[in-house]
Amino acid sequence: MRIVIPGGTGQVGGVLRRHLAAAGHDVVVLSRHPETLEPGVRHRLWDGRTVGGWVEELDGADVVVNLAGRSVSCRYTDANLRQMMSSRVDSTRAVGNALEQVANPPRVWLQMSTATIYADRRDAPHDEATGIIGGEEPHVPLYWEYSIRIARSWEAAQQEATLPHTRRVALRAAMVMSPSRGGVFDYLLWMARLGLGGPVAGGGQYVSWIHALDFCRAVDLLLERTDLDGAVNLASPGPLPQREMMRDLRRAWGHRPGLPATRAMAGLGAWALRTDTELLLKSRRVVPGRLLDAGFEFAHPSWPEAAADLVSSVRAR
Repeated sequence: MRIVIPGGTGQVGGVLRRHLAAAGHDVVVLSRHPETLEPGVRHRLWDGRTVGGWVEELDGADVVVNLAGRSVSCRYTDANLRQMMSSRVDSTRAVGNALEQVANPPRVWLQMSTATIYADRRDAPHDEATGIIGGEEPHVPLYWEYSIRIARSWEAAQQEATLPHTRRVALRAAMVMSPSRGGVFDYLLWMARLGLGGPVAGGGQYVSWIHALDFCRAVDLLLERTDLDGAVNLASPGPLPQREMMRDLRRAWGHRPGLPATRAMAGLGAWALRTDTELLLKSRRVVPGRLLDAGFEFAHPSWPEAAADLVSSVRAR
């Protein structure tokens, strides 16, 4: 298949493009910064906002997987939040406008979204059928609502285009855990190795995650299953409290100590790392209802085993 990936040079894009190219697909990456990629991957320039010469790659393609969007690992200033919103919504609209213009649009459009769309919750998990969309929780900082607004606008932008023959899926992805440098697992392991991976603000907030291999395999399933459209949670069936996640990661690396951190200490650490405490403190308890109903079998369903596998890959690297 010919698969076009806008935004395919990020950490998740790198994992997915290598997986798809290794499977023999013709992969085309759309990026603001052209670079030399792996065998089986071609590169086209785009600005993430307007339809350009890259539109020809979509005509006759089988699949488009839009991963474009500014990283959320930043301080949540007004300017950065606006950039997060515009980079996601504008790129999604550009893809939709391009698909409306081509004679033979792809049969499938997978659009990146986020598990952050769900409410901060610890008492029960969110699946696609019963999950509660966030934004109205009285117990969380008011500015967290903007992250929900970004996610909702992101998904809404995918539905704006008139595409009667293209199946659309919104990928409500949890944290994608990969052994490659620069990703969320690299950051968590760095904390654990320094002895900083203890409970944050008590550690009761849930962390939803998915092993990079299962992320790619879930994409494979969504390409095959023509009966699946709309929102799909890409998360392991085993979300767990932050204190347990970091404990298991420390054990996987070699029983490192884990210093606890208060909410105030987390704020100072986030400031130093130029990120935001929402990424540490929001409880994301998300489960893959539709994937499980479709018969998907996770290669890494539990965190202790997944952490051991990822640590093994890091050591081998």
